[in-house]
Amino acid sequence: MSAGNKAVVHRWFEEVWNQGIPEAVDELFPSSGVAHGLGDSDLDVNGPAEFKAFVAGLRGTLPDIHFVVEDILAEGDRVAVRIAVEGTHLGDGLGFAPTGGKVCIRGIVIVRVINGQIVEGWNSYDQLGLLRQLGGLPRPGPVDSFLAR
Repeated sequence: MSAGNKAVVHRWFEEVWNQGIPEAVDELFPSSGVAHGLGDSDLDVNGPAEFKAFVAGLRGTLPDIHFVVEDILAEGDRVAVRIAVEGTHLGDGLGFAPTGGKVCIRGIVIVRVINGQIVEGWNSYDQLGLLRQLGGLPRPGPVDSFLAR
């Protein structure tokens, strides 16, 4: 079960994100599927139609977006993934004009896989780092303020 669930998650990142295949969302994310922690609000993304709209928005902002699975662990119906996300800011989906800047952020995703579909996902990405890399927020100083004494 764990190996099959890992394969579903690898396929998700490769087909949905790296290749931009919308039909993969229909196949791998059921109408009852829910994704938590995406976008810039507390709203969940429900079902394939909403998820495809989210993908289109993010791919419009970072058209060359690429996900790299750095670690993947599975137990029962849960799969945890540590990923790196890279892309070039060429669209205005982040609320400010495209910078043309390259970004690389990391994230942790935990999904629940049932019968070969991702039925629920919890997402945590370094959105603060993304905005810093693009100049939307000031870069930190030479000393981390949480480590300085």
